Amino acid sequence: MQGRKRKGRRVDGILLLDKPLGLSSNTALQRAKHLFQAQKAGHTGSLDPLATGMLPICFGEATKASGYLLDSDKCYEVTARLGRQTTTGDLEGDTLREMPVPSITRPILEACLRQFLGESTQIPPMYSALKHQGQRLYSLARDGIEVQRAPRSITVHHFRVISLSTAAISLEILCSKGTYIRTLVEDVAASLGTCAHVESLRRVSVGPFKGKPMVDFAKLDGLLAEKGLSALDALLLPIEVAFQGWPSVRLEADSAWYLQRGQAIRASQAPTGGLVCIYGPDDRLLGVGEVLDDGRVAPRRLLVPEPV
Repeated sequence: MQGRKRKGRRVDGILLLDKPLGLSSNTALQRAKHLFQAQKAGHTGSLDPLATGMLPICFGEATKASGYLLDSDKCYEVTARLGRQTTTGDLEGDTLREMPVPSITRPILEACLRQFLGESTQIPPMYSALKHQGQRLYSLARDGIEVQRAPRSITVHHFRVISLSTAAISLEILCSKGTYIRTLVEDVAASLGTCAHVESLRRVSVGPFKGKPMVDFAKLDGLLAEKGLSALDALLLPIEVAFQGWPSVRLEADSAWYLQRGQAIRASQAPTGGLVCIYGPDDRLLGVGEVLDDGRVAPRRLLVPEPV
């Protein structure tokens, strides 16, 4: 019995979507998939509905890169409203408490932020998508239930003060995966002697896509109406961009043939250990491999070439 045929086109590549305010990541994903008439699509890490910015959408074979992109560092721009803490850590929540805001100068703020640089642990907020015994934490929180959450390791690489006023601070934050900006904002405010909540949050870059332009739904809709699907396809980044900076090996035709059939092979100039990008004799990306202890390269996530 043959498997059910997928609906839509085979589309391979990565779209750097500028997710709008108020839309969930999954809703944005489904809308993009519909516009591209794609068979298969996935995103590389959720953004809250109240957050905007870079949401990489992986189409087709690029979905095989999404798991590696989840581990990428992220860069955010956040504005924190001082003096009020909410149940959700953002604008949507009810007021938990209000506190006076002390005089905060730029040197005071920068000295405070330096305390949060580097590795630390963070307790995820109840209003998050993490699961406890099969239930999302935010679902439990909406029912008034609070459960213990294990601390998680995070790394904050960089802060930059964008603006500072008596009522709010705006920061650029470069951090590791799994960092909750709402929690970080609350911790910074506490260190300053007050409380705060996130007023606006924008993700400006994800790992290898730093500095690359994003596209919003208005542009996608306009291009599709004016020029058709080929204009949308032209916006897609090749899958190779997701592995920018990775070590790589290049194979001759015979070695590529055996690798694509699941066999570990010998490769000249292979690095010592770890994951690598594998390219064929025509410089086509074959997928991701792992260098074994004996120096051979074993396939780990191979791409399926388009049918000729």
